[in-house]
Amino acid sequence: MREHHRAKGCTQRRLAIAGALCALAAVVLLAQMIRLQVVEHHHYATLSQENRVKVEPIPPTRGLIYDRNGTLLAENQPSYQLVITPERLEGVARTLNRIDGIVELTEAQRRRFRQRLETARHFEEVPLRTHLTQREVAEVAVNRHRFPSLEVQARLVRHYPQGEIAAHALGHVGRINEQDLRRIDAAAYRGTDYIGKSGIELAYEEVLHGEPGFKRVETNALGRVIRTMERQAPRPGDDLILTLDSGLQRVAERALGEQAGALVALQPGSGEILAMVSHPDYNPELFIEGMTTERFAKLAEQGQQPLFNRAVQGVYPPASTIKPFIGLGALEHGVVTPRATVECDGEYHLEGRDRPYRCWRRWGHGEVDYRRAIAESCNVYFYDTAFRMGIDRISGFLEPFGFGAETGLELLGERSGVLPSRAWKRRAIGEGWYHGETVLTGIGLGYFSATPLQLAKATATLANRGRVVQPQLVRTIRDSIDGSESRAAATVPQQRIELDDPRHWEVTVDAMRRAVEDPSGTAHRIAEGLDYTIAAKTGTAQITGLAEHRDDQPEERPRRLRDHALFIGFAPADEPEIAVAVVVEHGGSGGAKAAPIARSVFDAWLRDDRSYLQALEARRRRAEGGREASSG
Repeated sequence: MREHHRAKGCTQRRLAIAGALCALAAVVLLAQMIRLQVVEHHHYATLSQENRVKVEPIPPTRGLIYDRNGTLLAENQPSYQLVITPERLEGVARTLNRIDGIVELTEAQRRRFRQRLETARHFEEVPLRTHLTQREVAEVAVNRHRFPSLEVQARLVRHYPQGEIAAHALGHVGRINEQDLRRIDAAAYRGTDYIGKSGIELAYEEVLHGEPGFKRVETNALGRVIRTMERQAPRPGDDLILTLDSGLQRVAERALGEQAGALVALQPGSGEILAMVSHPDYNPELFIEGMTTERFAKLAEQGQQPLFNRAVQGVYPPASTIKPFIGLGALEHGVVTPRATVECDGEYHLEGRDRPYRCWRRWGHGEVDYRRAIAESCNVYFYDTAFRMGIDRISGFLEPFGFGAETGLELLGERSGVLPSRAWKRRAIGEGWYHGETVLTGIGLGYFSATPLQLAKATATLANRGRVVQPQLVRTIRDSIDGSESRAAATVPQQRIELDDPRHWEVTVDAMRRAVEDPSGTAHRIAEGLDYTIAAKTGTAQITGLAEHRDDQPEERPRRLRDHALFIGFAPADEPEIAVAVVVEHGGSGGAKAAPIARSVFDAWLRDDRSYLQALEARRRRAEGGREASSG
């Protein structure tokens, strides 16, 4: 009996404990259900929906780029790529070997495909080859029945129909990398493979890129798309109309030839850049699919930094091209007068210095006045003028012309050059200023440096008789939806350099005309056959530390030791339509090397003398006709 009661009590305790545990479990389950279905309902409902519905981006079409006449400079061209679906693949090695008989595959392409295959899902298409030719596309189509896993996909990639023409101004696009992802809105570039890397392509990336669209698709448990539920089309990028004239650009590039250097031509009235040349150049399409080590090595073998935009990033001593500006400042400050003369015997002596400063003409120019000093580029005249003017008045007068400061052009990476002054030297070098440095500044040497773009802007200001313009490369932006056009940038208030005596502008321009028209002028060799007027100034920037090479036959020196050749000018002199600045690296004499290049550009713009371009086009058409005949 006692055992019965004890057993009954034990059973009751056990039942109570079990009941309590069940109740506790029920409470925990209920609390978990409340948390899942009430408190965090939205979160888990979204996750559940994501297993069934996905949002996929639709990349926008990149905007086009045209020159001022409507010639296409950058477009999007269909490009075909070969893709393979892994779930239909019948042996990787066997399939690749069979495909290689139809479409050529490199070892790098095979290796890249295998790497992508390891991370791809079975139903996702994996790229094998890009940029298939039309013949390769046809070969794949004919043999399609033999390869169930094979597909040819069309996509749009950037194409530059003019090739290397204006490559540095246009820039190029390339694949988005980690560095790009750190500076862009990743959401806006979902589905986009390419981004602007340099030039206009980079500077106007936001305008050209457009806005991505999306499509909402239903997928199964494996992630395969079953149907498209909703679709919003992307907004294409806007088009750009540049100020460049592609015909003039071709003339300028051909005139510069194989010589390293730069040329900038712009309209003095508007500041619109008509041609911007930097040589050596490159083919921007090399960067679209990514620059391989082999390609980059081959490009580097060309030497002379082909990716370096000399027009805006190259800094050179302006040499004698600065003399009209120094002279104008001296007239303004009363240091010289148009009729006052200086005796040039080939040397200029500075008190306290034994070694003289020499004129480029060793026997001197004799007695020269202002106009003749500019026309014949007398160094002694400008040594004396600069010394009497002083560095403070020189730097103060030249600053409004844009020397020593960026022009504000759209392209990134523009350099400011150096306008020497006491403050600049103290800040940059930590030393005081010396009279000898003032003397060298008077002929554009010493610390003085400028970009070809700065020289072109200053020349345009001289052509405008003091009206300063803002250089620009992009004329208008064309809306991709309604086709309306708007100015690329807000209009910059025009500044003007006011002189106490405005006649000094005409005196200086007249002196520059004599540099071309007078038989003794440094630019006289381009005067033959002229039916318009040119106001010009040549320059020869000496390479320092070459005393052992100072001879009468500079062409016999190694090319790297030769002087830079420079030229600035505008035409017609009275009503300027074009201003040009030319720099030929190690070209020697500015009058012999740089001036004829500028003459070609003047003729092409003012006379529309582009006959050799027409000859090139005729040869191209004959060659195409011959190919068609042979294929027929």
